[in-house]
Amino acid sequence: MTEQIVEHTGTAGTTGARQGGLPGEGALHAPAAGAEAAGSGSAAAEVRGITERARRASRRMAGANRAWKDRGLRAIASALLGSQDHILAANAKDVAAGRENGTSAAMLDRLTLTPQRIQGLADALEKLATLPDPVGNVVRGQTLPNGLRMRQINVPMGVVAAIYEARPNVTVDIAGLALKSGNAVILRGGTAAAHTNGALLDILRDALDSVKLPRDAVQSVDKYGREGATLLMKARGQVDVLIPRGGRELIQTVVQNSAVPVIETGEGNVHIFLDASAKEDMCVDILLNAKTQRPSVCNTVETLLVHKDSTVIPAVLAALSDAGVRLHVDERIAPLVPAGATSFPATDEDWATEYMDLDLAVKMVDSLPEAIKHIRRWSTGHTEAILTNDLANAETFIAEIDSAAVIVNASTRFTDGGELGLGAEVGISTQKLHARGPMGLKELTTTKWIIQGEGQIRG
Repeated sequence: MTEQIVEHTGTAGTTGARQGGLPGEGALHAPAAGAEAAGSGSAAAEVRGITERARRASRRMAGANRAWKDRGLRAIASALLGSQDHILAANAKDVAAGRENGTSAAMLDRLTLTPQRIQGLADALEKLATLPDPVGNVVRGQTLPNGLRMRQINVPMGVVAAIYEARPNVTVDIAGLALKSGNAVILRGGTAAAHTNGALLDILRDALDSVKLPRDAVQSVDKYGREGATLLMKARGQVDVLIPRGGRELIQTVVQNSAVPVIETGEGNVHIFLDASAKEDMCVDILLNAKTQRPSVCNTVETLLVHKDSTVIPAVLAALSDAGVRLHVDERIAPLVPAGATSFPATDEDWATEYMDLDLAVKMVDSLPEAIKHIRRWSTGHTEAILTNDLANAETFIAEIDSAAVIVNASTRFTDGGELGLGAEVGISTQKLHARGPMGLKELTTTKWIIQGEGQIRG
């Protein structure tokens, strides 16, 4: 059955019933019954040409040494800063169109570039250039009793494709990581960021060309819109791995319908458990950071679980309310909400929701086991944190929570490739095969075995 990609016009940035993309974003849906085969005609031929050029470029990238690749990264960083005005002008067109189409504030934040964010992208590329090259790293090796010398080494994936929503920073992050790990990349960045991604793509390709790296190591199928995304999903044998990054609907449709192997990046229904022993100042600081520093991203806390014996919840709720957070509370928390705060009765929908906005679900629990039970029921497996002064409770939480990242006494905002020293990230994987958590350089490689002998034969 052939996939059909349709425009999605929701504006809320949440999962479940509230999940949506940007207007015109091209979120993916399961195909309609009887749909004509996608990819017929010129688009299929054009995308096939893109994948073939990417394959040739990937072979050159696989042979590039670290110094050469690092020159490419620094050339891109310099080009981004030198073209800042051009990038911002293109981005302003996308932001204006999104605002006119009624895009939510949270999603507009993801779409928007600023001089500071462009500087951050350049800094991340410079950081990548200082990191060890994963290609050729020996994973393990030994000499067997028969004299065979064997080793397993990291090698590039080859051709990596990415389908993502209105996140122009992803265009640079994925290109940089693909370059350093010796891959070629094909991007589908969505119509909502078309002007920005177009400008970035030209800058990236020209920068590669300037240091004699193949410009076709970074390409896009944005020109072919929704059909381009479908063709990438069907390009098994031409594309080695496909990485979706965005809302739940996009990710799950790619996972369920792609013929290309997929690394699943998950939405972040992130929890913090506030233990009875946690101190007020730490709780207030961490909750404010985890919820308000940048609420539109996947490592932002969405549900706060509070032990019934905690004495700090009034101060925490007051600080969150003062910061503009809208509270969705259960019946035990409701009497503790400060006067003047914006609050609503919580329902099961709230426990399931990735708000990606200044909203927070708050629930009181009787014990650590009850908190763990709630997280197991509603978590998306992204990041969970505990705030506690009890070492035994911290160790129990670490042992019992099965998410990609488990944090003790720190903000959930640290589940990030840059913050964890990876330079940048392709996304945060919530699956358990190949990659889990922030995906950096190593996660864009696979391995091969090298076996060297002196005439040995198997008996």
